[in-house]
Amino acid sequence: MYSKLSIIIPAFNEEQTIGAVLRSIMAVQLPYGLIKECIVVDDFSNDDTVKHIEDFKVKYSGDEIQLIQHNANKGKGASIQTAISQVTGDLVIFQDADLECDPKDYVVLIEELVESKCNVVYGNRFSKQNSVHKWSMHYLVNRLLSRMSNLKTGLKLTDMECCYKLMESSLLKKLELKEQRFGIEPEITAKLSRLPEIKIIEAPISYSRRNYSSGKKIGWKDGVRALYCILKY
Repeated sequence: MYSKLSIIIPAFNEEQTIGAVLRSIMAVQLPYGLIKECIVVDDFSNDDTVKHIEDFKVKYSGDEIQLIQHNANKGKGASIQTAISQVTGDLVIFQDADLECDPKDYVVLIEELVESKCNVVYGNRFSKQNSVHKWSMHYLVNRLLSRMSNLKTGLKLTDMECCYKLMESSLLKKLELKEQRFGIEPEITAKLSRLPEIKIIEAPISYSRRNYSSGKKIGWKDGVRALYCILKY
């Protein structure tokens, strides 16, 4: 049975939400007696993101939160790669430093992983429990990328781009990741699909999409890069 969940949190200019994200994570009671380890990688923020993280660590006064700082802005993928070497949990999940996905869903994903006897669970933001505009550009691009990814990997994922990817950390450490920005999502999926021991499923999660005025950073160029990564990897 698993004993620790490592939560990798890439953060860049997230002063408005990082405190709420950390509070939400700390409030979650994980199943099966799992303990939490948070690894926050600040990607050279130029706002008060680091201050909010440090203030939270002082207030929380626990050993579960580790802060790593980049000396230049490198991207989400680079931040994940930085954190991987610090992971000590036997399970790992990625958490964007915004409020689009709810850490309460860790419980759903972990229970699904254990009960289904698989070793990877992807969150699905587009399940029936979420009211998603099926003709929005965001939805259509995500569905297109997921279908293209499935054609190349042989998987049957609905939401390949979802940040909630729960897996055994031993699998993640085998992947030799290269992508520096948002191309990390299709790269992880492609490289996981080639592992002979992989058993992957999806589970529905809650989702509250934010817009660019609220700090959303992914753009159309990242969509083009994601398509390139699907073909490359």
